[in-house]
Amino acid sequence: MRAPAARHRHLRRILGRLSGEDSGRVTAFTVVFAAAVLLFAGLVLDGGLALAAKVRAAGQAQEAARAGAQAIDLAAYRSTGTLRLDPDRAAALARGYLTAAQATGTATVTVGGNTVTVSIFTAQPTRLLGLVGVRSIQVTATGSAHPDRGPGTQAAGP
Repeated sequence: MRAPAARHRHLRRILGRLSGEDSGRVTAFTVVFAAAVLLFAGLVLDGGLALAAKVRAAGQAQEAARAGAQAIDLAAYRSTGTLRLDPDRAAALARGYLTAAQATGTATVTVGGNTVTVSIFTAQPTRLLGLVGVRSIQVTATGSAHPDRGPGTQAAGP
């Protein structure tokens, strides 16, 4: 059997090991784990915001293209039955829609033949990823449309 003083020293060593003499290992783990959780939350939150911005931009681009596709050259349609666009008016209608919808970013409108194409380029600011240097996520969306005679008639394709 050990002497009482030796037993106390032995118990103190065991209790010292159990009482938190971890040399900072738990603290380092906690910091790394918290940073990983914050980064994951940033990916989820900012990824969702970027996806919502893309859906919004795609809807605005498609609707603007549809608005532009309504600019039918009525003189040509009445005289020959040809369904074609008035390019200047189509571009103006598409831009007018984008202004009314308060679309953000940069938009390009092109009219080629009977097709109106609208592209929107915008940046979605980040909330949490800014902590690691990602200030915004670039979003691009494109929509196109062409005039159509309606159901049951021959379409005027692109």
